[in-house]
Amino acid sequence: MSRLALAVRHVPFEDLGILAPALAERGYTVQYLEAGVDAIDAAALADADLAVILGGPVGVYETGRYPFLKAELRAIGERLRRDRPTLGICLGAQLMAAALGAEVAPAGRAEIGYAPLTLTADGQASPLRAVQSVPVLHWHGDQFGIPAGARRLAETPGFPNQAFSLGPRILGLQFHLEADASRIEQWLIGHACELSRHGIDPAAIRRDAERHGPSLARSAGLAIGIWLDAL
Repeated sequence: MSRLALAVRHVPFEDLGILAPALAERGYTVQYLEAGVDAIDAAALADADLAVILGGPVGVYETGRYPFLKAELRAIGERLRRDRPTLGICLGAQLMAAALGAEVAPAGRAEIGYAPLTLTADGQASPLRAVQSVPVLHWHGDQFGIPAGARRLAETPGFPNQAFSLGPRILGLQFHLEADASRIEQWLIGHACELSRHGIDPAAIRRDAERHGPSLARSAGLAIGIWLDAL
């Protein structure tokens, strides 16, 4: 029997990427909701077997500039209160953290590029153990607090809260486990202004994507597969 994976997408190139095969192998049919275009409310998210809230360049706290975030936050909060399987990536994890009552705010610095994670003891016992030795893609300037009752799973030197879980069905990732290295050029084009603002050479990210992409794809698929199989 097919199961529905509903992915909330904020910008076209930040999609499920290399996570899509793991979903297909487990019988999920993927449907995208386009943030700011499609209605994203409690009813829209309620019946999905899995919800994946993807990344984007806006801030959780920018509801005045981007009013659609208000309804999205309410919808995510309702789903989390029902303990329905939910995965958040970057902005998605920040939205989940905010919906669970944690603070999300600018960090005053940016973390952009491929770098490894340091897993906590809880992280080493989690599905993230599959990526603990593989550089993942970081692309964020905001940070979230760990929601009450959740477990902190990973950190990097500049961002102590890189992932959290709340029980077996709720997982938030600050980093981009899903990014397809073969399509990194879309990221470099789409975020060209941000790269320029921070003085980051896109060629360096391009080289690292080529170097780390294949191993990340294998490890990310394994990590998400472990999480999905435990739902």
